[in-house]
Amino acid sequence: MSARARTAGWAGRLAARRAARSAHGRDAGGVAIEAAIVAPAVVALILATVAAGRVQTAAGTVESAARSAARTASLARSVDGMDDVVKKAAADTMRQQGVACRDWDADVKHGELVTHGAPLVTVEVTVVCEVPLNDLLPGPGMPWTKRLTGRFVSVVDRYRGG
Repeated sequence: MSARARTAGWAGRLAARRAARSAHGRDAGGVAIEAAIVAPAVVALILATVAAGRVQTAAGTVESAARSAARTASLARSVDGMDDVVKKAAADTMRQQGVACRDWDADVKHGELVTHGAPLVTVEVTVVCEVPLNDLLPGPGMPWTKRLTGRFVSVVDRYRGG
């Protein structure tokens, strides 16, 4: 083999390596750009999922407050002052669970459940809570509120005394 043929073979391989390196080099940094585009969308999706979960947790707490208040009202010895007892029970439940309402109310309605025996007296408690979303959602500048409603009906205990 002549010196010229050996040089041509060596030069050809070198040229092929350079071409391969330069083709690969043109795509360098593409992953970083793609990550910069996709990462904010992924973070936003994760934050939206966390926010939805926190709103549902707060809604469950409002339901729990209504249930607690209705059961407390059903055990009250008289109708006098029942509204205060109901509001205190609902407020205690929401405070214990860490739900801070901007504006809230607990409404008590009395009813009667007709059965074959003696009629049963019922108490229905509706708790409405406007939760500021900046308490629930991570991130600044969330001026909106979410209105959450919980309702529960409890039968008044006949044997409660008094």
